[in-house]
Amino acid sequence: MSRQSVQAPKSVVMIRPHHFTPNPMTAADNAFQSNDDKRSAAAIASKAFDEVTRLAEGLARAGVTVHVFEDKTVSTPDSVFPNNWFSTHSGGHIAIYPMYSANRQMERRGDVIEMLKAEYRVQDVIDYSGLEKDNVYLEGTGAMVLDHVGRVAYAVRSNRTNEVALERFCTHFNFEPMIFDAVDRSGKPIYHTNVLMCIGTDFALLGTQMIPDVSRRQGIVTRLEETGREVIAISIEQIENFAGNAIELEGGEGRVVVLSARAHSSLDQAQIAVIERSAKLLPFDVSTIELAGGSVRCMLAGIHLSRRTAPTKHLLFAAA
Repeated sequence: MSRQSVQAPKSVVMIRPHHFTPNPMTAADNAFQSNDDKRSAAAIASKAFDEVTRLAEGLARAGVTVHVFEDKTVSTPDSVFPNNWFSTHSGGHIAIYPMYSANRQMERRGDVIEMLKAEYRVQDVIDYSGLEKDNVYLEGTGAMVLDHVGRVAYAVRSNRTNEVALERFCTHFNFEPMIFDAVDRSGKPIYHTNVLMCIGTDFALLGTQMIPDVSRRQGIVTRLEETGREVIAISIEQIENFAGNAIELEGGEGRVVVLSARAHSSLDQAQIAVIERSAKLLPFDVSTIELAGGSVRCMLAGIHLSRRTAPTKHLLFAAA
């Protein structure tokens, strides 16, 4: 369990929103999104702030380095999900992505990129955001689930995942594109790949029931197994409880798989046993954040870059 892995980053970026609310501009194609009419907007925002804080503190206690940035604006309701607008890659590379919804395009922020340049070794930044002008979108590691070992980019076709942009990313970053269709129980396309798929070092969670093409489904399973991973099939009900929206990180005492308390409760003992052969499960209550249709994995932008110097502490708040 202590063996380090290129799949599991040691550091993450988080955005702590001060005015969180489910995004009305993304509700049309995000079936995981919901509303809470029993609480006021202020109560929801306050609870979301606390959930982000507790997640950041919990990761830091586990030995993960957490860079927290504040979002005090009201114009970016989904800013808590930074993994959609940028990703980082070994060798010193950063990608910036084109976003489907207009108010999500405002989430990109230079201070995050400048922090990465200052704290980590960055060679180049490739900015795909100009593709928005042509209505071409690729929402980062929401649209793609990346196998950093096998160099495969798994991606579900949707409004948020354009095949041209995917091919361009894969050419630049040396990934093999593997695009497929996946639908929910009503036949609606899954909006982001990372709600039905999580790739760890020794295992992969996959919503096999949501991939209607049987041959494509088996091809994905085979490709994952070729890298030595055990594929854990998760049900539609488990995916609806965000069991697929997990991420493996490198903690101070080995790898951890971070997921929501709701997701953790949906897993059965056999599935938990397979995961815990490789990593410790680390659940957090983010039920308010989940109103926006994403969960823990969406909240964490992994940093696959080399540090310039070792961190003196694990919880790092950006200067105001």
